[in-house]
Amino acid sequence: MHARVAAATTTAFFGLGVAILPTPHAGATGGDGPVVVAHRGASAYAPENTLAAVDRAAAMGIDRVENDVQRTKDGRLVVIHDATLSRTTDVKRLYPRRAPWQVKDFTAAEIARLDAGSWFGRRYAGARVPTLRQYLQRVSHNHQKLVLEIKNPQLYPGIERQTLDLLSNEGWLDGDHLRRRLVVQSFSADSVRKVHRLRPGIRTAYLGTPRTAELPAYARFADQINSEYSGLSPRYVSAVHALKGPHGTPMKAFAWIVNSGGDAARLTGYGVDGLITNVPDVVRRAVTAS
Repeated sequence: MHARVAAATTTAFFGLGVAILPTPHAGATGGDGPVVVAHRGASAYAPENTLAAVDRAAAMGIDRVENDVQRTKDGRLVVIHDATLSRTTDVKRLYPRRAPWQVKDFTAAEIARLDAGSWFGRRYAGARVPTLRQYLQRVSHNHQKLVLEIKNPQLYPGIERQTLDLLSNEGWLDGDHLRRRLVVQSFSADSVRKVHRLRPGIRTAYLGTPRTAELPAYARFADQINSEYSGLSPRYVSAVHALKGPHGTPMKAFAWIVNSGGDAARLTGYGVDGLITNVPDVVRRAVTAS
């Protein structure tokens, strides 16, 4: 998803983007109202997509995190949002002659050397870009759920199958994870379709706001519509809920990136099922008060 995230971290590794989606109207602490998802981890308080951001969300009692998955030159899956490494690492200092510093042009070992925390704050100096495997292991250790985003799939042919294979190897495609702990999302409808075709049991989400007339087509392969919050209305949310997704249950509507209590309360009134946010503590308080 598009948005700059603020943060602070301790340590991190290589990792990937994934998306977690919960049960409808079950809040981050189990109450009524939309679930709260920590966007790229608790990214207002720790460097985005690092293990420190995952841990910060867990420390706040937020049990759902979102991340982004891309692929290195030598085929490793890593967790980072941008197609380039320049915004959130010190790649320009370490590799000054490697512009435009795209993730796909660096090996996993080269990316593992990068500092992915200092840009956010000195206390996070030395944080690393996690591999997807490291990220999944940390999320599992924290008993959290995941919304995994396949990022820029056009740059990485076959990334859907590779991501699913890794999820399977790490125990993320068993019955419990498929029912309540994992959602895979993408801005690419083709990528979401591919995930659904390869592993029909996985709950999937399309990132965007299709026209109402197009929603039945999306309901064939997506369990959720995850939209930019400014494009949502009560009528649109109701149109999403009126359809059943590929698993025979009503489709869900999630909103991103919701960073104010006022917006969170308004969207809760719309009936959204989830709020994806950089400030999960702020949004959780607003949802609880609504």
